[in-house]
Amino acid sequence: MVQLAEKFNVDLMRLVYKYDQWLKEEVVPRWMESGFLDNGAAIERFLENGKPDIHANKRIRVQARQMFSLSYAQHQEWISNGPVLVQNIENFLTAKTDSQIPGFYPHALDASDTVILPHRDLYDCAFFLLAYGWRYHVFNDLNALNNAERLIRQIELQLKGLKSGWDEGTIETSVRRQNPHMHLFEAFLTLYQFTKDGRWLAYAGEMFSLFETVFFDSDNKVVREFFNADWKLNAYKGHIVEPGHMMEWIWLLMQYHKFTKKPVLHYCTALYKQAIHIGVDEDACVLFDEVSPTGEILKATKRCWPMTEWVKAALALSKAGDTSFDYESHAAWALNVLLTRYRNSQNPALYIDQLGADNQPLESHAPASTLYHLLMAHAEALSYVG
Repeated sequence: MVQLAEKFNVDLMRLVYKYDQWLKEEVVPRWMESGFLDNGAAIERFLENGKPDIHANKRIRVQARQMFSLSYAQHQEWISNGPVLVQNIENFLTAKTDSQIPGFYPHALDASDTVILPHRDLYDCAFFLLAYGWRYHVFNDLNALNNAERLIRQIELQLKGLKSGWDEGTIETSVRRQNPHMHLFEAFLTLYQFTKDGRWLAYAGEMFSLFETVFFDSDNKVVREFFNADWKLNAYKGHIVEPGHMMEWIWLLMQYHKFTKKPVLHYCTALYKQAIHIGVDEDACVLFDEVSPTGEILKATKRCWPMTEWVKAALALSKAGDTSFDYESHAAWALNVLLTRYRNSQNPALYIDQLGADNQPLESHAPASTLYHLLMAHAEALSYVG
């Protein structure tokens, strides 16, 4: 732990400024320039050579995440055509899918915009709820709120699961995940934050209850990922722990505390300490993709997005006044890693998605889905130093 602390001696304010400049002057302009197709759809990713991948299948969740990204970029006054681009995405989805309910779309289309996975997915729905909340906040889009109301009704009608929570989607599966519920928690909190409608906070309360009773492993101080239909740990995947999700839950729990005053700091500090203890590659100070509850490395790769969640978690705990770690220095280090190891040196407007076990770039394409994570970290960092 001392070794790690010594590496975190970097300046937060300077790193936040550099991160802000990178997103505002390089990353977002690249997406605005060539990240959307003529039919309104968001592309799935940029290739290593910097060109849009027009041959990739289109995941519906990407369309939702980019609705959020456009709303956030407009909110920061980085762009001025956000409403048009968001409407273009919605027009594309209406034209290319059979959905009568906004946000309740088929899971994936191919490159020619033919539906290839017709089932509806809970994870996708969570991100449309998030996007609708941001569209209302930034554009005063009352239609987006109506979409959110219609979508949650559909989720309740078609996806209500056994023993609380929701099913994975309209397709039968033997495994239930915490991840879609975590993002529903985020979406419900966002909708409450921007509308002050207590129904959304009540839904968030349901997710908090799931965290306390199912997802949080109090013995090992980790978040569990995979379960059976009855919320018992899955025999084949239940041992998997994702340090990035542990960081993500910390930030969300602190958001929940902000709106409810529910005591959550004991959960957050336990998760943070354990994520640092079992989840960090000490050579590069980056988070592993998967470990066991006791710290066995299950996947020695390191995705970009967990570092953005580390930023958010550290700053949230610093704001809470916890003194267990020098959280500001931790957040600054995570930002520094994003700007060095995960910024594409050959194409600085793009980012590296994943490092290998040797901490060298493994995936040099830039997925659209990662932009959401980068922008959420920006929002928390800007709020902290502002």
